[in-house]
Amino acid sequence: MATRYDERLLSRTKLSYLYAPGTAPVAFDVDGVRFGCLLGMEIHYPELFAEYERLDVDCVLFSTTGVNPGNAAAQAQGHAAANSYWVSLSVPTQHSATAPSGVVAPNGDWLARCPEDGSPSVAVVDLDDGSAAAAVAVTHARPWRRESRAGRDTAPRLADPRSADRTAGF
Repeated sequence: MATRYDERLLSRTKLSYLYAPGTAPVAFDVDGVRFGCLLGMEIHYPELFAEYERLDVDCVLFSTTGVNPGNAAAQAQGHAAANSYWVSLSVPTQHSATAPSGVVAPNGDWLARCPEDGSPSVAVVDLDDGSAAAAVAVTHARPWRRESRAGRDTAPRLADPRSADRTAGF
């Protein structure tokens, strides 16, 4: 084992008597692909997904046994699209009718999903930057967002009196 990820943002139940929270993100490389890990209710914290974008991961591996996996599936799509990387969603098979496990592409589309019938299965995809589901997101959207977030947006700023005085009428 090279490393272990400990869930950092815990429910009150977990925090009160089950676990101590982790203290850091975990990123690791396999065959030139960089992965990050999140667990449990961390799907609800976009700042954790943004942190992995800053760590230059290609894919976040997210696993949960949450009681509302449909919500987690929608959020996984949003995090993938907002950060332009792949997100793997892993849930128990009993949740497959509402949110089967699968892999979301950097554009927010599902690349593969497990069956919705509760049967044990694995979703397998190629993480290919040149694929139709990734090319624009990885080559254009991700670098543009990084520049914008870093304050290096080169668009000229106009001096507009309406922006200076927001209480003035139209």
